[in-house]
Amino acid sequence: MALFAIADPHLSLGSDKPMHVFAGWGGYVERLEQNWRQLVAPGDTVVIPGGISWGMSLEESLTDFRFLDSLPGRKVLMKGNHDYWWTTRSKMEAFFAGNRLDSLKILHNNCVAYENYGICGTRGWIFEKGEPQDVKVLAREAGRLEASIQDALKKGLEPLVFLHYPPVFGEEISQPILNLLMKYEIRRCYYGHLHGPAIYHAVRGSWFGLEFYLISADSLNFTPFQIL
Repeated sequence: MALFAIADPHLSLGSDKPMHVFAGWGGYVERLEQNWRQLVAPGDTVVIPGGISWGMSLEESLTDFRFLDSLPGRKVLMKGNHDYWWTTRSKMEAFFAGNRLDSLKILHNNCVAYENYGICGTRGWIFEKGEPQDVKVLAREAGRLEASIQDALKKGLEPLVFLHYPPVFGEEISQPILNLLMKYEIRRCYYGHLHGPAIYHAVRGSWFGLEFYLISADSLNFTPFQIL
C-alpha cells in the first residue's frame, strides 16, 4: 500500500469556477483522473492538503466529493485557503457518512495512521508584515499542528507533516510553524498553495535540516506524488 499526496485540485464540478482560464489548467480534471487511476491502487492513501473544492458549502461541493470518492484509494482531506465548505469535523464526517463517501477522511487536530507513520498537518498561514490578525491566526494554526503531531506520537507513529501554506516563501517565514517542525524533529514537510510563477520560487529540498516538497497540483502536472 503506497502513500501519495497532491494539493490544490481546485475542483468546481458543482460550481461555476472555471480553472481552464489559467495557464496550464486546460483539461485538468481529466488529466488528474487519468494520472490518478494509472498510479493509485484501491489500498493506497492520498493526502490532499487543501484547495480541494470551490463549493461554498458541503452541499455545493458534493459533486466534487463524489468525484474524489470515485477514484482509487483512501483520501485524507485538509483545509486550504479556498475551502469555504469546511466546517466542524463532526459535521463533515456526518455529511460524508450520509452520502456514502466512505473513502474520504478528515484531518483536523488529529492524525491519520498510515502503516508506521502518522499523517499530520493543518492549513498553516503566511505571516505577512506582522499584522495583529496574522499573529492570532498563525498561533491557532500552530496549535492545531502541534495537536496533530502529538496525536501521532501518542500512537507511536512517526509524524509526516502536510501543510496547505508553505512554511517558508521568499523572505516570509511562519516562525511558529517552523519552530514546531524543528522541535519535533520532523524530517519531511509537504505543502501546496503555490501556483504559476510562484512555483519556481518555492523552497524545495533540504533547508534547516528539513526536507521540503511542493505538491500543488499544477507543480506536479496533476499527477499524485508518491511519498512511500
